[in-house]
Amino acid sequence: MSEQSQPVFAIEKIYVKDLSLEIPGAPQVFFERESPKIDLNLHNEARALENGVYEVVLTATVTAKLQDKTAFLVEAAQGGLFQIRNFGEKDLDGLLGITCGNILFPYLRETITSVVTRGGFPPFFLNHLSFEVLYQQHQEQQQRQQQQQAQQQPQPETGKPAAE
Repeated sequence: MSEQSQPVFAIEKIYVKDLSLEIPGAPQVFFERESPKIDLNLHNEARALENGVYEVVLTATVTAKLQDKTAFLVEAAQGGLFQIRNFGEKDLDGLLGITCGNILFPYLRETITSVVTRGGFPPFFLNHLSFEVLYQQHQEQQQRQQQQQAQQQPQPETGKPAAE
């Protein structure tokens, strides 16, 4: 096999692309003693940049609520530049959806923990996530949507006259 056709996977850069913290109820929220209800929304996006270089951005939005009030809201987008060459389409999808997410997640988790703590709250840790399971669920959801779209398309007429 020549060097040109050898699969290549390399991390070029990992960076914080976007970060925000909102504490709408400060300073009163710091006097609350109950534990907040945590809601996590996670989004993974990948795009090709140039010649086998891809940007993958893993974004997490963490909302902590005390009853109906927001204690804090953190949104962090952890980006990575990856050099990925000479992989098949299916393998490329898996690398972008699973491998890159597994690489970026610890950095995202640390970023969120750090900003929550610096915001004056007790440490908050995101639990480990299985990007394999998330990727599989996403694939199954896409298949269901394609099947639903296929069922909703009008069937072509067969050319037979209608029965009278």
